[in-house]
Amino acid sequence: MPEPFALIRPAQPDDAPAVVALRRLVFPFLVRGIASTRQLIATPPPGLHWTGFVAEVDRHIVGWVCASRNEHTAEAVGEVSLLHVHPDHRRRGIGGALLAEAVTHLAPLGLTRLHGRALPEALPFVRRHGFTPSRQEHFSALDLRTLPPLPHPSDDVRLVPLKDVDPRRVHRVDVLASADEPGDVVSGAIGYADWLATTWDNVGLDREASMGAEVDGELVSISLVKRDGARMWSDYTGTVPSFRGRGLARLVKLAALRRAAARGVTVAYTGNDAANAPMLAVNKQLGYQQVATQWSCVRELGPTGWAATSSPR
Repeated sequence: MPEPFALIRPAQPDDAPAVVALRRLVFPFLVRGIASTRQLIATPPPGLHWTGFVAEVDRHIVGWVCASRNEHTAEAVGEVSLLHVHPDHRRRGIGGALLAEAVTHLAPLGLTRLHGRALPEALPFVRRHGFTPSRQEHFSALDLRTLPPLPHPSDDVRLVPLKDVDPRRVHRVDVLASADEPGDVVSGAIGYADWLATTWDNVGLDREASMGAEVDGELVSISLVKRDGARMWSDYTGTVPSFRGRGLARLVKLAALRRAAARGVTVAYTGNDAANAPMLAVNKQLGYQQVATQWSCVRELGPTGWAATSSPR
């Protein structure tokens, strides 16, 4: 059973500072700031059935989870995201209780699969609750004081801050570039409205630092920067397939990192599927160092899948 004095309840916007503090303790390599967390809780993306739950002990937030429909695929996949509990309150049923709330919230959607992620030490927990670890994902960090110089692009390439670009053009590159990204969920064309809500209109997105590359006037490569004070997260870097092999991903990512550094960012973090060799190679060239690993986990849902959730432990 859950800890006797643990309260599991829907998250409120004013929970954002405590949620972010907890996340920085458990996931120090993830960058999700207070403003963007507050925004997500207060005005969740429409149509994604998003919600967050917190666990309280003595009025202190000691656990968090959020749940939504996966907006990157046409498949009926639900996301159980960032389930974590303060180290001092683990093995008392709080994680199981948070997971049960998330699964119950997603039940009306008629999903066929649940997707989540777990640190290595949490794998026994996810297995007990019907999830199968599937793919490794690596987190890496980069000290922005060690950035290499920005090479001069060829004459047909122009670097542009994304703040000056029509977001429809950015969305197009995101869709085309991510179509073959490795992962447990088959990528699809995220709709423009969902993309606006989850990416472009996120208050954590630094459009000044986010960069794009145009070739003969066509936007073909992007690197998105999410920022929380002096820390940043490379939210997505990708190149349209027909323009790959020209070094544009490295160029645009380095340009974004250098602009972020000029705006006061000192450390950058990123995450990649272990099979994403091209992006891992780019990161290695830029000087990123691996700092953590997590597992992508999947739970298949049959006709009675929703009733099969294990009891909280």
